[in-house]
Amino acid sequence: MALWPKSKMGWIRAGVVVVLAVLAYFLLIPTVGYLQYKPQEGDIVFQSLPPVNELVKIIEGVTESHYSHCGVVAREDGRWLVLESIGEVRKTPLFPWILRGRHGRFAVYRLKAEDREHIGKFIDEIRPFMGRPYDFKYRMDDEALYCSELIWKAWKNATGEHLGEPVRLGDLKWEPYEEGIRKLEGGPPPLDVKIITPVDLSQAKQLEKVFGGGF
Repeated sequence: MALWPKSKMGWIRAGVVVVLAVLAYFLLIPTVGYLQYKPQEGDIVFQSLPPVNELVKIIEGVTESHYSHCGVVAREDGRWLVLESIGEVRKTPLFPWILRGRHGRFAVYRLKAEDREHIGKFIDEIRPFMGRPYDFKYRMDDEALYCSELIWKAWKNATGEHLGEPVRLGDLKWEPYEEGIRKLEGGPPPLDVKIITPVDLSQAKQLEKVFGGGF
């Protein structure tokens, strides 16, 4: 039995099989997760972004968490979307959002029954921020917003409540990532700045985890 193709066409067929196998592998986990997850409006979804840049490594490193990105699920024109800040505040269809995550894994946190009455207002409070740029300096102003800040502010504007508690950068594990933080800041790490991280958002008393997705 020949172990290797003997012709050019054989090599092409073998290459196609390999490509299809790789695609199947990378699509399997996100597709299964997408089919298993039963979305509801107001769900907050978390994922690990691919570590293709230093920012992702800093977020996950200083927070000691796999959660480097998050968004809010909403239904619009019959489609499930994720309202998020990545590059800018925007809407992303749910399945491409899942595909973007590392290994296609994601986690879902849902508002508890006593807080679900605020979902409509919560989502409405995200929409005015559409198009705002991403905040690479992680300040809690409205000119630019990072992912968990967008969600935190929308909930606060809708209810007057905190959805998780902001933490000081200086209280996180910032030291191993000082060089990267200095590059983002253009100066020393602002240790007294308070930020709402994805993992601190996920620990809000109003939320409960309903889907693990490999986390």
